[in-house]
Amino acid sequence: MKIAIISLALVLSTLAGLGQAALPKSKSAPGAKTYIISPANGEMVGTTFTVKFGLQGMGIAPAGIKFDNTGHHHLLIDVEELPDLNKPLPATDNILHYGKGQTETTLTLKPGSHSLQLVLGDYLHIPHDKPVISRKIWITVK
Repeated sequence: MKIAIISLALVLSTLAGLGQAALPKSKSAPGAKTYIISPANGEMVGTTFTVKFGLQGMGIAPAGIKFDNTGHHHLLIDVEELPDLNKPLPATDNILHYGKGQTETTLTLKPGSHSLQLVLGDYLHIPHDKPVISRKIWITVK
């Protein structure tokens, strides 16, 4: 695992030196789809709940590991506008990275209405050429 992290750090530092225009984009598989299995759109959940990620037509691989037709999930929480899909997705409180290849997570959110959306990123956290993005769902936290 340390080797993968060191390799990813070296690749990212090299790419940073090349400038943003040089960032490579991995191709997505034709017809690939990502989706939120649960919770369902419109569902009411408790403050702590599980989000299950779905993927069709591609496989999951950890960040830093380059295989064709693979990626890892990024969960966007209450993000109104998609980030720049030509750059690595930033890690923020609203853009969560699942670079170990996780297919579900447990969230704790404040009561109220929230949106959830998935974006598949490649080994460098860059959305694919033909981005694989789920539809946005809304949930209510009670």
